[in-house]
Amino acid sequence: MDSKNGGQSSSDLQRQAAAALARKKVLAAYAESAKKAQKQASENSAHMKNTPITPKIDSESWKKYHSAWQDYYQKYYSEYYSKAARAYIEKEKLKEAREKAEEEEILSSLARSSAKLNKKSGLSLSEDKIEDEDSTTIGNMLKTKIRKKAVESVKKTRRGRRLIPILAGIAVVLFILFLQYNRLIFAPIMAYVSPGNVPASDIEAIDPTITQTVSSDPRLIIPKLNVDVPVHFGISLSEVMPAMADGVAHYRIAGASAFPGEIGNLVITGHSAGDVYSSNPYKYIFSGLERLEDGDLIYVNYKSVRYTYSVFKKDVVEPTNVAALVVDTDKPILTLVTCTPLGTSRYRLLLFAEQISPNYDKAGKEENLPTVDRNEETPLPSNEPSFFEGIWNFLTGN
Repeated sequence: MDSKNGGQSSSDLQRQAAAALARKKVLAAYAESAKKAQKQASENSAHMKNTPITPKIDSESWKKYHSAWQDYYQKYYSEYYSKAARAYIEKEKLKEAREKAEEEEILSSLARSSAKLNKKSGLSLSEDKIEDEDSTTIGNMLKTKIRKKAVESVKKTRRGRRLIPILAGIAVVLFILFLQYNRLIFAPIMAYVSPGNVPASDIEAIDPTITQTVSSDPRLIIPKLNVDVPVHFGISLSEVMPAMADGVAHYRIAGASAFPGEIGNLVITGHSAGDVYSSNPYKYIFSGLERLEDGDLIYVNYKSVRYTYSVFKKDVVEPTNVAALVVDTDKPILTLVTCTPLGTSRYRLLLFAEQISPNYDKAGKEENLPTVDRNEETPLPSNEPSFFEGIWNFLTGN
């Protein structure tokens, strides 16, 4: 700043003078060019009355004009950037000085506080006291860490306790689903595993042309499925379910009441699936019936005689279609009945087989008075009730 020149510095005055001089040079060059252009225009006005006048500047005047503006901008921006650089340097110096002053003030304050403490106590801290203070500080730090860990552990425990009811609910739901639908998992597996208690190597197909005398124990034998199971003959419809808990059951309806060797339909039913926790050892005994094909052999031991049957047809019917068991035939027929699809009681699978041994030319006919009358409303025997079906039957008293 310069008080003699109206508050402006010498550099500002120099910059203004240079700018004024540059403007004068530019204006002088432009005025000279304009005069020449006007003179040239007046000379040609007679020939170019309707043509607009455009000032024509020669190359020498344009160079002077351009040089004047270039000098002006160079001086202006040079002064501008140098001034900005000086201002930045001054600002940084001021910032460093302020930070240094703050540090000195903090150190001074700490020194004053220490002096006051020493003055009050009259004694300086000994090395033992310093070590004690350090030990106390370390102990406090350890306590803080232990406290933090304890708090985090408690938080985790609380979160775990919140999850316990959810996990327990999920476990209960999964357990109930297992109780209800486990047979859907195990029945297909048991269809390819020996469903009875006899090793597969102990059951072999026998030549049907050979009539054999066997034990008086009534049994049903299917070599392909490794089935060798007791048969309960002449069971009433109300006793079929208890009988199937100890093997398979032969029951009779009008039109399907034959015994082995009699002309007519011999009906034997058994389970194809049951709950894994059921105590019934024969709950999967007919799980593999779908695997039997035409020509496969089935044996029935009855009254010390072995009857041989050959499969010729399979059929799937509604549970209430009892009429499907009534077969118009002049031959001894065996029909095995079980539930399908595996693990459910939705439909009934009927497997028909024709007796091929012994000779049935002189075989008797089925009795005209069966133990159970055919009833369209009475469904065919089914698998053991599922978990929810058992609860419903218990509540309804069925």
